[in-house]
Amino acid sequence: MAQPNKPDRFEVARRQKLEKIVELGHDPFGQRFDGHQSIASARELCPEESGVDGDKVRVAGRIMLRRKAGKLRFFDIKDATGRIQLLFSRGDLSEEQWTLMGQLDLGDLIGIDGAMRRTDSGEVSIFVEQLTVLGKSLVQPPEKFHGAQDVELRLRQRYVDLIYTEGVLDKLLLRSRIVDSVRQTLRGEQFVEVETPVLHAIAGGAAARPFVTHHNALDIDLYLRIALELHLKRLMVGGIERVYEMGRVFRNEGIDATHNPEFTMIEIYQAYGDYRSMMDLTEAIVTNAVRAVLAQSGQDNPERLVLPWGDDEIDFTSPWPRRTYAELFAEHAGCDMTDHEAVKAKARSEAEHGSIRREFIEQMEAGHVHPDVIVNEVFEAAVEHKLTGPLFCIDYPAAMCPLTKRKAGQPEIAERFELFVQGMELANAYTELNDPALQEELFLTQLEGLSEEDSMAKMDHDFIRALKVGMPPAGGLGIGIDRLVMLLTDSRSIRDVIFFPLLRPETAG
Repeated sequence: MAQPNKPDRFEVARRQKLEKIVELGHDPFGQRFDGHQSIASARELCPEESGVDGDKVRVAGRIMLRRKAGKLRFFDIKDATGRIQLLFSRGDLSEEQWTLMGQLDLGDLIGIDGAMRRTDSGEVSIFVEQLTVLGKSLVQPPEKFHGAQDVELRLRQRYVDLIYTEGVLDKLLLRSRIVDSVRQTLRGEQFVEVETPVLHAIAGGAAARPFVTHHNALDIDLYLRIALELHLKRLMVGGIERVYEMGRVFRNEGIDATHNPEFTMIEIYQAYGDYRSMMDLTEAIVTNAVRAVLAQSGQDNPERLVLPWGDDEIDFTSPWPRRTYAELFAEHAGCDMTDHEAVKAKARSEAEHGSIRREFIEQMEAGHVHPDVIVNEVFEAAVEHKLTGPLFCIDYPAAMCPLTKRKAGQPEIAERFELFVQGMELANAYTELNDPALQEELFLTQLEGLSEEDSMAKMDHDFIRALKVGMPPAGGLGIGIDRLVMLLTDSRSIRDVIFFPLLRPETAG
């Protein structure tokens, strides 16, 4: 078992100050501090002229800066709404309060009662009348966080990252605003939010490798859910015609800029709709979320819905273009997706550049890969990263979509779309298959060349039974919330928009 780290010299010095706080009769870790207001609201009460006493205020926050000038001490504290300067004057405080102030360090949490006033230089300040210690910090703020060069340290100690790295807290609070906007849009469309099981007996509803766990009392293996789909469709059968769930989903796969093993997803189902209904709904959800982001920056009624993306920008102004899978394949892959030999040649070409695995090509050459699987592999390698969007890619090869209704008169095409923005898949939607016999057949169909974790061919007998009861024709939609936040906050890594992304455990010591 790892031993606790030995206190460094900074912690030793801070513990000595903690003992002094106790000697002065104060609790170094604080008590209730009722009636305090936000720093942002306190700043608004400051008089315009220098040297004039304003309203009395009570605030609480963390010490971010301190400096001294003769018999004056200046501190900056911040809360979730902003920063403010404190001014401690030796002549205005009791001996006990002045001594207590001397035990404070950067990172300490304090409560302040005082009067708003502008300094001679015009700085909005609180002239301190009473100091209350609310939490002694025993850790020296790491210098590495000033500039945030150590990404691993930032993510591992996210609590410190939120305090000391500029913009991190604002971005993650903006995430909550975006999530709230999504819920508001759906409430406005009379969708009902539900909660469905996280532990599944069958890892269905998506093509992904699951995490496996074991239930001791029932002595059965269970899977952490890889999708929300099949239980939500059961609820449509049961009569909830507009239903959604926003929740954590778990996939035992790699970690990169757009993937984390646990992530937040929303799945939405609308009875008597189809994938076109879901395109309209997707556009409404995303554009309303963009408006919420712009409103946060003071743009309440923008003519165009434009957000920054590095040195470029993304224009979310609707309507968004809708292009077929076949059109985009021909445009960016350079061949017709029904020309099997040309598609295979393109796959070989992509393998030369490392964007398709050599093992896949070997299977293809041996004739062990379904033609639509080759098409899909080429599409992911040669097309997706070129789709800047927002762009709806519609009408996919049916063999790749076993939960999707086929296009009338075109059984080889599935009524499915994916929304792409900056080469990233943001949403995936279907006209839902509600024919129980066809669904049962497709659950049993494993395409050649498709690995088990990439296949949706997983039999769920109870879901087939539910379809036999009768599920209305419907549209279904899934949106990756983390990716949505990435795009709306100009973030290149999914780890930047998740409070606690998965990291390797720290080694002992």
